[in-house]
Amino acid sequence: MVVKKKTAKVEAVVLDDAKLERLRTSLAAEGNATGTELAQTLLECLALTDPVQQIQIIKKAGDMLEGTPQPEDSPSSPAPLLLASVEALCVMFISVQARNPLKRATASALRSVPEWLQEPTAVCLSVALSDGLSSLGSEHYTNLTDTVTSCLDRFPIGERCIQILQTDVLQFFQKALSEYFNLNRTLSGRHVVQAQLMFSCLGAVKASMLVLQRTQKRLETTGPECPLQRALSGLMGCYTRILTDEEFIQSVQSTAGMAVVLLIRSVTESEEDVAKEIAGLLQCTQPRDPESAPSWLRESSTCLYEAGRPAALAVYLCHGAIAMLTWKGGSLGPRVEALLLLIPHTILDLDTSVKESSTAMVVSRILTLWSGAVLEALQGAPQPPLLSAAVRGDAPLTSRLLEHVYAHWEHPLDGVRHQTRSLFRNLLLLHQASSSAAGLQNDHRLDPSPLTPRDPSPLTPRDPSPLTPHDPSPLTPRDPSPLTLPDPYITRLTQGLLALEWHMRGKYGSLACLVEHMGAGYLLTLEPLLPARLLGLMGDQTLAPYASDLLERLFVSHKAQLSGGEAGETTTTAAGGPEGWMEEWHRIWVRPLLEVLCKAKLDQTTYILDYFLPKLLRCNPPSLSHMVQALQETPPTAAGSLGSRGAVGALMTCLRAARAQGVMRPAEVGLWGGLVPLPLLRHALLHKHDQVRMDTLGLVCESHRSTESVSPQEMDLIRLFLPSNLNGQSPGGRQQTISLIKKLLCRLKDSAQLLQRRAAQERVPQQKEKDQDTLHSYKEFLFWLCETLLVSLAPGASFSTCIMSLHLLGLVAEFLSFSTGPDGFALGECVSETHADAVLFCVASNFLEVKQLASVLIRKLPDKAVRLEDPERLHSLLEAALSLSTSTRPFDSVTAAHLLNLLLHQPRLQPALLLCGQQQGLPLQPPHPGEPQASEQASTLERNTLALVQFLLECLKAEVSQAEVSLLQAAAVRPLYGRAHCITAAIQQLNTGSLVLASQWRRLVPELVAVSYRMSDVVSPVVQSSSPEGLIPMDTDSVEASSGLQRILQEIQPRDTNDFFNDSRQLDTHSEEPHTPEGPIHEETKGSGGEAYRVTAQMVLVCCWRSMKEVSMLLGELCQCLPLHTHTHTSHGLITEEQVEGVGQYFREQLLQSRHRGAFELAYVGFVQLTEMLCRSGSKTLQQLPAHWLKEVLGEVRSSDPSSKLCATRRSAGIPFYIQALLSSEPKSSSCSLLKMTMRELTALAMPTQGTATDASTVPQVHALNILRALYRDTRLGENIVPFVADGLQAAVLGFTSPIWAVRNSSTLLFSTLITRIFGVKKGKDEHSKKNRMTGREFFTRFPALYPFLLNQLEEAASSVDSDSGQVKLHPSLFLLLLVLGRLYPSPMDGSASPLGLAAFMPFIIRCGCSAVYRTREMAARALVPFVLITQIPTTVQILLEQLPLRPGPQNQQNHIHGTLLQGLLQMRPARVQQRDVFSNYTQLQSLRDEIISLLVASELGIPGCRGDDSLSAPGCVQYLQSFARLASRVCVAPEMTRDPRGPLLFGRLLQCPHYEVRELALEALLRKMKMAEEDEEGEECHTLNFDPDPLYLSLFFHSLSLSFSLSLSLSLSLFFHSLSLPQVLHVLSVLPLSSVLPWTDGHVTLPDQQALEHILKLAQKHTHSVDLYCASLTLASRLVVHLVENASQELDASAVACLGLWGALVRQGCMEDQPSEVKLITADMLVETTPSLLTSSTLPLGISHTVSSWQSVFTLLQDEEQAVRDRASHCICSIPQDLLNAVHTDVAAGAVCPPVALRLGVALLCQLFQVWDQVPVGVTTLTEWLLGDSASDVSAEDDTEVDEFLFEKGDLNLWAEPLQWARLLHTHLASLASTVTVGTGGIAPAELHRLAEMAQKQARASERALEALPALPQFSANLEHARLSVQGERAALALRVLGKLQEDSLAS
Repeated sequence: MVVKKKTAKVEAVVLDDAKLERLRTSLAAEGNATGTELAQTLLECLALTDPVQQIQIIKKAGDMLEGTPQPEDSPSSPAPLLLASVEALCVMFISVQARNPLKRATASALRSVPEWLQEPTAVCLSVALSDGLSSLGSEHYTNLTDTVTSCLDRFPIGERCIQILQTDVLQFFQKALSEYFNLNRTLSGRHVVQAQLMFSCLGAVKASMLVLQRTQKRLETTGPECPLQRALSGLMGCYTRILTDEEFIQSVQSTAGMAVVLLIRSVTESEEDVAKEIAGLLQCTQPRDPESAPSWLRESSTCLYEAGRPAALAVYLCHGAIAMLTWKGGSLGPRVEALLLLIPHTILDLDTSVKESSTAMVVSRILTLWSGAVLEALQGAPQPPLLSAAVRGDAPLTSRLLEHVYAHWEHPLDGVRHQTRSLFRNLLLLHQASSSAAGLQNDHRLDPSPLTPRDPSPLTPRDPSPLTPHDPSPLTPRDPSPLTLPDPYITRLTQGLLALEWHMRGKYGSLACLVEHMGAGYLLTLEPLLPARLLGLMGDQTLAPYASDLLERLFVSHKAQLSGGEAGETTTTAAGGPEGWMEEWHRIWVRPLLEVLCKAKLDQTTYILDYFLPKLLRCNPPSLSHMVQALQETPPTAAGSLGSRGAVGALMTCLRAARAQGVMRPAEVGLWGGLVPLPLLRHALLHKHDQVRMDTLGLVCESHRSTESVSPQEMDLIRLFLPSNLNGQSPGGRQQTISLIKKLLCRLKDSAQLLQRRAAQERVPQQKEKDQDTLHSYKEFLFWLCETLLVSLAPGASFSTCIMSLHLLGLVAEFLSFSTGPDGFALGECVSETHADAVLFCVASNFLEVKQLASVLIRKLPDKAVRLEDPERLHSLLEAALSLSTSTRPFDSVTAAHLLNLLLHQPRLQPALLLCGQQQGLPLQPPHPGEPQASEQASTLERNTLALVQFLLECLKAEVSQAEVSLLQAAAVRPLYGRAHCITAAIQQLNTGSLVLASQWRRLVPELVAVSYRMSDVVSPVVQSSSPEGLIPMDTDSVEASSGLQRILQEIQPRDTNDFFNDSRQLDTHSEEPHTPEGPIHEETKGSGGEAYRVTAQMVLVCCWRSMKEVSMLLGELCQCLPLHTHTHTSHGLITEEQVEGVGQYFREQLLQSRHRGAFELAYVGFVQLTEMLCRSGSKTLQQLPAHWLKEVLGEVRSSDPSSKLCATRRSAGIPFYIQALLSSEPKSSSCSLLKMTMRELTALAMPTQGTATDASTVPQVHALNILRALYRDTRLGENIVPFVADGLQAAVLGFTSPIWAVRNSSTLLFSTLITRIFGVKKGKDEHSKKNRMTGREFFTRFPALYPFLLNQLEEAASSVDSDSGQVKLHPSLFLLLLVLGRLYPSPMDGSASPLGLAAFMPFIIRCGCSAVYRTREMAARALVPFVLITQIPTTVQILLEQLPLRPGPQNQQNHIHGTLLQGLLQMRPARVQQRDVFSNYTQLQSLRDEIISLLVASELGIPGCRGDDSLSAPGCVQYLQSFARLASRVCVAPEMTRDPRGPLLFGRLLQCPHYEVRELALEALLRKMKMAEEDEEGEECHTLNFDPDPLYLSLFFHSLSLSFSLSLSLSLSLFFHSLSLPQVLHVLSVLPLSSVLPWTDGHVTLPDQQALEHILKLAQKHTHSVDLYCASLTLASRLVVHLVENASQELDASAVACLGLWGALVRQGCMEDQPSEVKLITADMLVETTPSLLTSSTLPLGISHTVSSWQSVFTLLQDEEQAVRDRASHCICSIPQDLLNAVHTDVAAGAVCPPVALRLGVALLCQLFQVWDQVPVGVTTLTEWLLGDSASDVSAEDDTEVDEFLFEKGDLNLWAEPLQWARLLHTHLASLASTVTVGTGGIAPAELHRLAEMAQKQARASERALEALPALPQFSANLEHARLSVQGERAALALRVLGKLQEDSLAS
């Protein structure tokens, strides 16, 4: 994003009268001609008020000064008039603000002073500056500070001035800082002013440093009375105070740390003494040597030596030392060298105590700067010995620095990660520099332990840091030559990093540093499969940026090595020329990429396209030809998995990336029809995968040159693409399409402008004619585009189509405009009134985004088409909008607001409003005549907005008055929220900062605020009741509902206390005629006109909480957008301080008392607007309100109890929102004092109290826990909340020990929030994924207080785990402790002397495995896994096994045994995954397998009843058998066991086990094996799976089921197999080849295929309620149907056809809209599989009726709402013969297409098949009936009397299908098909034609009558009903058109 630089504000010079008069007098004196002219010029400048003219005159004066000659008579004393002129310039320089360009102009003029005049000029400037320093007040301190800085900014005279006034300037800074300190104490709560003060303080410190830096010599003082000494001492005291006062922001303190070091250096003689003083400050020990530094210096900095100083003080001093001292070159003294080594130790010692993320950023930056400083120091010769030895790879300091790297390279802050990577790079360079000097290249005495991190954290190499690291030394990374042995230290470090798991993002940045340091060939030698491994990681969104950056470093470095002949031993090529290295480079980097693109799934390659492919093409553009050739040579069968893009998609992807990067230009390479055939592009644009289509569209639209012409081929491809993709359901696909079409339109616009300019200048007729033809083709294309998009907005258009069309039309309007003039393309001519109405009626859509886009677009269409200037149309739209504003449907009020905002721009709106007011009887007055001039100056928008707000306000007042009488009637007839929403929306349209009718607005604002309060008072009883949802009954009878609601509204008056916990109230259900203060409620069931109204509880609740929402939004908008009327600024203010404070009190009451979540959540939105306004306001009172309110609410929380007004349920309701809003108003750059105070207060309240919990302590604790949860979840608080995470986690864990359920519940919610805050949002479904984990080192470094807390809590919890007594003892917080510890990994230094190691936790976790609670044992086992290193797994498992008892006995606890075994099992799982060579040879593995098989065969599974039936019925027997069954099923289906006869025998026993759980496990294992075989056989886009299992298992399976097949054939299979196992059996049968299954027999009876099919179909009919069983039955039945049809030797008999008809009925049932997704997906699969045999067969095996029904099922699924169902159904195109497909479409190659294209092709194919089958009359009748639809249910208008019963009921709506587009598609093919048929003999029967015509006419008449019965403008008031009837009418009209043509042809013949 390009940020526009702010333009400096130019202001004129303004001087006080006395100074101005003095200057004028001095300039009016007499002098020589040159001086007089200069003086007159300056006098003219002082008389001007235009700053630009003043700048010009000052420049003129500067030119005159530059040419001023030195007087000969008095060369040392210039003339008085000349001095007066110089003095005037100096005074102007001092008086002008620093950022004013006038100040720079004045400085430039003073620089022009000749050399002989510079010293007098410096004196004049010093006098002027001294006068300002001594006389100006504190309000001028900032300007004076900037003036001093300007004097030192490349301004020699200014520098001389500062030298003259050095002492005065330093005294001024000391005085300014002191006054800033005093002022800061008075600004409590005024955050904006405090932030400005901090900025001023920062400027003063920086300016004082600049003065000290420009001092050419050491500052010397003469004694205590010396002014300079007092100034320096005072400055040091100020710096010390800043460093020790935590109220100052970090940037000020960091600068003060540099200032302290600079001041010490300025007054100290030698560098050694400076180093000694600074070392004393860092070590907090005052040096005893009195000679090293002046005594006054130590006295003024005494606070810096105190032991209780802030911890961050040493950090800032270290920063100052590195930044202010010189380390480059030369020999460093011993003390300087010691100081340089002391700095990192000091920083690292403080590292674990740093809590704030901003301080962690400073720490990381300091370490990076330090490493850069050491690099500079090592450049000298000789190198400092101690320093050189300390930074080698094997040094302890380097190990500690690497610890810091490992602990912080996954820090949340980007800057910390970036600095960590820079530190790692510098450490490599330091090792190289120190080792080279010491000759240690071959030293093998390196300890790799600190260099091989066990679990580093992420590093973000791509994220730039806002801080510039220290410039590293010019050391260049070395590329190892093949003759040089690599450094053992680097080798071990690299191997350690490569051995880490790849989900650890930190390793990527470190490996990138190693690539830079050693070259890519070095890493490829150690890890040859590194490119393929990294490409495999590109599918993960979190890892893709890191992996792509490392890949780029690798292939760029590798190319440089190969092309430069530096490959060495890393590569071997057959050819030595360029082609040889290029081929090698392609083999390593390009071929793996192409393989991934072709075979991987689309979601796994998205980030390859975004991050990797463009970089690869930029690195080596010639690789494109290699890619194209390789992909075009790839056979179609080489495609990857079912979801992959294939070779075609990969080709489009590569070409798109190449064109977008400018690697390929179509005009140069002949892209269209040359490099890529056009049929291939057309096929890719219709591809089934969205991303393939998007890549092809990107290839067409994107270009590296914005003025490249759009070719006719590209426009034709867009014409092919767009109609089929307007209704795209994927939001990502829509966004990509819109973005790419936008690029195309930009290209078209820029190229059109270029062509127009060239045509105007072109003199060659042929070229000019060619350009005109191109422009004409552009116009035709744009007309087609607009026409297509506007026509698509027809009634019934889906949300996707509307959103896409409106977006694209908006782009056309933005770039090209819908103008009607001769300029441009005159696109307004293609917009008709019908088109404009279609856009206007989109405002009534139920989707907010459609409303917004349509509202914006309608204003850009031609006025002639929109016709809003027509008074009647304007009045009708206004009436419709006002009617919608009182609708009981909430979204209607949004429609009304958009309509009114559209009408606000019409000049004739006010008369229309007056007319509506007269019709409604409102007391509206015409525009006020008192301000005619202001009214004329006001814009049409302002006048109309004022009139509209007044109108709506009067309406709202009347409705509020009615609601105050009867809330029920208001909710049922005229809810209040619609009017308020329209008022808010209208005000948002205004630029309130420049209102002309200010007096009228000022009178209107109090009325708006007052009516808002009245609305709130009416609805508050509901939203503030104890249970606003639960207490209101959902009655259906209107009279009973009204009476019940009125009675309850009296009962649920606002509860000001929480006494309902103890004192519940009951409703009086026996009172028959309850009374209100106004009388009986029965009268209120009639409206004001006597009409009856219906009211439901939902209406009342929606009316109340939405009214509260709109009140909050209106009040928030008023406070935020209206200018404030204060006592000092009274001219333009519209809202007063008292009103703003009153609004704040209102929000406070609502947030603290509302119980309804919708009410207080939306009140929070308005309150946030208010708090933002308070901080920006210039009122001192308003600025202090947030802090005041915060202290008040915290006091109420602290003293709350059950009788408090605060809500103690509903997660404290609005209290957390209230505090969130107050804290979010505090500037992020401030010291966050309110946040710190609040967190300390809440943390103290959240901690459990000592002793017994009481109500006085429980309620505040619950509130505190709930508020803390909200604050930790608030992303706006950012990293400022992190320092309090440890305290919050402690409060959450300890809260579980409370006996009060409310405390435990709130603690649970807080703990969950903190887990997310610490470890990040869960990035997958796997709860035990390693992505949301953290190294123990990093965790305890960031939260050091949690180490002793968690350890003590775990020890306490483990001591209570004792199941020996048989009693369950569960520590309350044990679950939480194990959950936290289970998310940690061993840190790199775990196991050494690290104080934060994880080894201390292991004994307690192992102890928790003995718990009597199974869940505890399981969690303890999982928590133990990350604490054990891979190398320690055998030892740990051995220790666990040694704890098992040697022999059975009564003293052995089974829980102990189970927990130990479970821990051992989970320890072995990572070993099995990561170390596959556990066994030394295959013999050991085979021996172990034989022992397991023997054990299983001898168990109860292999020998049923070996222990008796009684033993198998004991408790736990099933679980016992399941354990054996899991092991047996895995062993039996292993590939090694397929030839072992014991395996099938044991598996047969599993299938015949009487326990269904065992049989289910066996079937699951068999299905898993089959699915794995299916996945291995996937390879074609449209394929059929032919699984051929082992014959041994086939015989085994059938032998196992032989006893049950006779039962299954008689529909009794469920008697043997449990309902959960039966679907699995059918799934297995449906996967097995039918040749090995049929004929079915159980050894005695053989069943015919047809009878078997009938039984399966009946089974499916019987179990339609079971989705799994129904799907399995339908799958098996479909396979049997295909088998029966394909193997029929003759035509099927009637019974077979009836059986097939039953199958067809099941298929049609599976396509219904209300079916589950699984059923529809299976149905689609079955239709796809049966397409070749049944749907496209020329023999019509199903008969014409069932075949047509099956096609109808296909079309139904192709229009299903679910994307997956449509995609699955579109595969039917794969099964259609290519010759038949070519007959209807030539652009479709083999493979599936997108669903819209499949639908279009399917209808065309069916029409073609009607001709093939010689059934054209049947086809005409069928298509006509489909075209008319189900007239019996669609034509009749539905009774909408019950519509309002459920306001948000969606109903059975298909939001994707477009019935009108479907009808038009049918009409197109029906007309074509009807042209081939005749009426009469051999054609369609006249009676049938007459029947269809009557049906169509009846439907047309019914639709017309229903449309006439709708209210005026039904497109807004009844949009869904109007759309439905319009579609029905057009369907009937289309049918009548075809039937009429047939009748005409029959009469003509």
